[in-house]
Amino acid sequence: MLDWDKLRVFLATAEAGSFTHAGEILQISQSSVSRQINALEESLGVHLFHRHARGLIVTEQGEVLLSTTKEIFDKLAFAEARIQESMVEAQGSLRVTTTVTFGATWLSTRIAEFMEIYPKIALTLRVDDRELDLGMREADVAVRLTPPRQVGLIQRQLTVFHFQLYAAQSYLDRFGTPKSLAELSQHRLVTYGEEAGEAPFEGVDWIVTAGGHDLSDRVVLRVNNFTALHGVIATGGGIGLLPEYLARNDARLVPVLPENAPPSVPAYFVYPEELRQSKRIGVLRDFLLKKVAENPF
Repeated sequence: MLDWDKLRVFLATAEAGSFTHAGEILQISQSSVSRQINALEESLGVHLFHRHARGLIVTEQGEVLLSTTKEIFDKLAFAEARIQESMVEAQGSLRVTTTVTFGATWLSTRIAEFMEIYPKIALTLRVDDRELDLGMREADVAVRLTPPRQVGLIQRQLTVFHFQLYAAQSYLDRFGTPKSLAELSQHRLVTYGEEAGEAPFEGVDWIVTAGGHDLSDRVVLRVNNFTALHGVIATGGGIGLLPEYLARNDARLVPVLPENAPPSVPAYFVYPEELRQSKRIGVLRDFLLKKVAENPF
């Protein structure tokens, strides 16, 4: 069994590049550092460093041990931070990921208030329609439009997004207003579409089959971002599906066939099981639930 103190000395030495600098970091003598490294090398039966006049270079065998040692101590530091965090106020870094459209519109306009309430939380917001791997710590929290597929994740339904077909008044003046889903076959359709990227939720291209027939040949444009799709529809590009929260305040847009409601999409607040006791995550969850309740989707 490897000695934890020797591993700590080894890690400091590898990062410092010399026994002297490692001793200064650890507040022990240079000779004590050297003895610890020699004992560790002897117990493993390998040389961990090449000794040079200019300092130390980690050997190939040392690189193997260094990689594992760094991972272990990083995890221990992470665990210690989480334990301490559960007993104090919400503070520290918090990385949040969500879809581009939701993050760039609804969330970004409310996050300043959260920052004002919790000034000790260093927030990072990553908008990305890809599903980032929370288990691999690509982010701490996600707001997603699909239930998590990974194991070890906690989910809380945050809200439900409602979608509607829209067109610009300028488009309807030019091409007319469809009176039924079947009449969509006579119109220019724009859609998110899987061919332009990974679909963020099932049914994102509902407009293509809504009338009971495949209208793929009526799709004039596929866009892999709802903000961009909104711009296309609002400027007369065609009829398309948009989230109501994005479109309802745009005077250029007119709901099309509102009696034929597309599927609604639940949004989930997701985070790893290991962060269950995190105060940072708890206050963000409660803040978002409060904002949703004040202005339901």
